[in-house]
Amino acid sequence: MVLRGLLVVDFTRYLPGPFASRELMRRGARVVRVETPDGDPLRSVAPGWDDALNAGKESVVWDLERDPGFGAALCSKADVVLEGFRPGVAERLGIGAADLPDSVVYCSLTGFGTGDVRAGHDLNYVGWAGLLADTAPALPPVQIADLAGGSLFAVVEILAALLDRERSGSGRHIVVSMTQNAHRLAAHRLRGEPERTLTGGLACYRIYETADGRFLTVTPVESKFWSRLCQLIGRSDLIERQYDSDQEGLAAELAAVFSTRALGEWLELFEGEDVMVGPVATLGEAAAWLGDSESAGRAPALGEHTEGWRAALASFEG
Repeated sequence: MVLRGLLVVDFTRYLPGPFASRELMRRGARVVRVETPDGDPLRSVAPGWDDALNAGKESVVWDLERDPGFGAALCSKADVVLEGFRPGVAERLGIGAADLPDSVVYCSLTGFGTGDVRAGHDLNYVGWAGLLADTAPALPPVQIADLAGGSLFAVVEILAALLDRERSGSGRHIVVSMTQNAHRLAAHRLRGEPERTLTGGLACYRIYETADGRFLTVTPVESKFWSRLCQLIGRSDLIERQYDSDQEGLAAELAAVFSTRALGEWLELFEGEDVMVGPVATLGEAAAWLGDSESAGRAPALGEHTEGWRAALASFEG
């Protein structure tokens, strides 16, 4: 619990910020979720997600009309402040980075970076980032910009800033651009020839349907794994065709083979073999296989900890 004793004040809503503060909480931080009187929309839009992301945190309601200074007072006690407002909003609320003690690590989660007021969601960000060019119009199965470009980059930057604070005593204002960071996830592909090796260009790196309507992930791009796969499926004649120019023809041959047996039969055949083949598991199957039995519990009720924090802040002032 490397962050035990540290206070994170989280003004974000929906997915990226709460995911980031959950990861900080899992590493020992105390997280206070600051909500409007109406609450984070995630509470009603996706209550299951709300529980998964916010169980174990504290919830306080900041009513601007009743107590405009409450947010700043809370932030003044924080080690980390996380916000996802449009540019300029935090400053108008009195909780901008410049309004808080120098020791605070302040993280702004943005779609496009400093000063860019465009609205967007994950799909917009990954589109701008160049991540969809090879697979459009298919949608990514997880929010890559929100979670990888936003949440996880934010956690990395926050941890680095906290480490630096141990040495210098000063915090830092971090600006996380979900679009720019999403682009960084694929930018290495710009170095060298454009290729689609891992996005469907090769028959040996694809997903194939089985006889029972399930799917296999097939990825033996190395020759030794490919050779063993071809032997096991009874198609040694395909070994020399791995990198033929006609990849669609090769893929059709593989599709015909994999459609002849159910998923379980293929997995039984490949068990213990170096073939780089696996199932497209459901989330439930994956959780069972990975032993993910952690119970998230329930998110705190809206404003459940407000009065406790009011009392605590009053005692600080006294």
